[in-house]
Order: sequence, then C-alpha cells, then structure tokens
Amino acid sequence: MDFFEGMSQRDIGQFRRACAHLLGMCFICKKNEDTKADYYYILRQKEAIEEYLDVLGLALEINEQYGVVQLVSREGLGHLNLRLADSIVLLILRILYDEKKRELSLTDVVVNVGDIQEKYLSLKIREKQLDKTTLNNALRTLKRYNLIGLLDRDMSQEDARILIYD
Repeated sequence: MDFFEGMSQRDIGQFRRACAHLLGMCFICKKNEDTKADYYYILRQKEAIEEYLDVLGLALEINEQYGVVQLVSREGLGHLNLRLADSIVLLILRILYDEKKRELSLTDVVVNVGDIQEKYLSLKIREKQLDKTTLNNALRTLKRYNLIGLLDRDMSQEDARILIYD
C-alpha cells in the first residue's frame, strides 16, 4: 500500500500499534495515559490510517473537543452485545458522569464503587446491590473498551475509584 512508502521503521511501528489499539479497543482517549501517544499519532497520520481502515470497511470518527477517536464499521458489523449487567453499569456510569460534570465542572470525573451501588439501588432496578463478581466483570468489560480506567487494584471495595473518560 502506498501510504507505507517513505515511512521510517519507527513510523511503521507506531502505525501498527495505533491501528491495533483502535481495532482492539474501538476508542482511543487523549486523557488515557496508555493511549495518549496513539491519539496524537492518529491525528497526525489521519489520512493514511483512514485509507488503511477503508480497506477493512471501517472509518474513523474523531472528536477533538472530547479528545476521543472512535472506530466505526460502515457495514454495521462488529458491534458488541453487552450483557444486561454491563449495560446497566454503563448507564449508571453515564448518569454519574453527567451529575459530576454538572455539579463540579471537573475535567476528570472519578466515581467509586459505592457511588455505582448507591445509584443502582436508587434506580430500583433490584432490591439489593449488584454482587461484586457481576460488578467487577462489568467494570473489566468497560475498561477493555477504553470507556473507563480503574484507579485501584481491588474493585471489591466501596471506595475503589473509577475514572470515566470523556
């Protein structure tokens, strides 16, 4: 492919890493230290990456205001079907994100496991809290797709912190 012509080995390595992260995570966030370099690389090499992804039937959506690059399928393929618990936790995180942004005007929104459990109970989805295994699995799934960052190792604790990416 023509876009590799004139690229150094270092550039080709960065290109591979950025594309692999996009394919594996679907979202690249500027605020995530693990993917920040990829975010800026994608902005610099947007045309070459778009040409490469076009062959795969994929497209880039870039929102510089929020610092997010998203990978989308033009054919509507490759969507993830979340489990019910994952969807509920994602919805709760969105509600908490909006509340914290409105209240505190923070740049980084951090919530804790206790906040999630409290919101879950207040929404009256069930009469008892999410069990720890279900919640941990949901959080790991959302982390895998680069929607959140887990700031503490033990997510079974009420005060374990979760960074919600913009």
